[in-house]
Amino acid sequence: MDDTNSRFDKIEPKIKEDSFLKNKGMGNEVGYYIFDYPPEDELIVRQRIHELKEKINNNDYGFKILEFDLYEMIIQILDSKGYLEKTFKFENDRGRDFTRNAIDKVLKLSLDSNLIVNHIIENSEPDSVIFITGVGKVYPLVRSHNILNNLHQQLDNIPVILFFPGQYTGTDLKLFNTLEGSNYYRAFKLVH
Repeated sequence: MDDTNSRFDKIEPKIKEDSFLKNKGMGNEVGYYIFDYPPEDELIVRQRIHELKEKINNNDYGFKILEFDLYEMIIQILDSKGYLEKTFKFENDRGRDFTRNAIDKVLKLSLDSNLIVNHIIENSEPDSVIFITGVGKVYPLVRSHNILNNLHQQLDNIPVILFFPGQYTGTDLKLFNTLEGSNYYRAFKLVH
């Protein structure tokens, strides 16, 4: 917990840096970042994100934090398409695997027209920093590396930070520090 708090304390100065806000990573690469943390610190990270958003968004720092909670987005999308109640019925009648496949199809997760990615893009604003949260809440429906890969191809003018309950080695994402890692090479570790 203390390590997570001390690492989180480094986020505010980092996101206020001019180079960060101009969305440049190392060299000229687009700035996609991951803040990984022990899964048991999830509630601490949620609280710290809320506090940081309030501080930044209620003052004149020249940018805003836009948070996109993957879980909330899925609920919103399913509800807006009239599938939320059907999803509950699918799970009850046909099981989790069928429901997971049905949700994947509705959200178009494996296509270029991925509804989660489209939602983020459509609701992004200039002079902002995007926080993607809710990674643990949507497992196994959505894999964060898939969202980042698709988003990276379409959004390159706004810095993106993925808050990841697990470990990011710089090449692998290991959700909850227990699930097999997914290769991902395009993001930088936000703070060490």
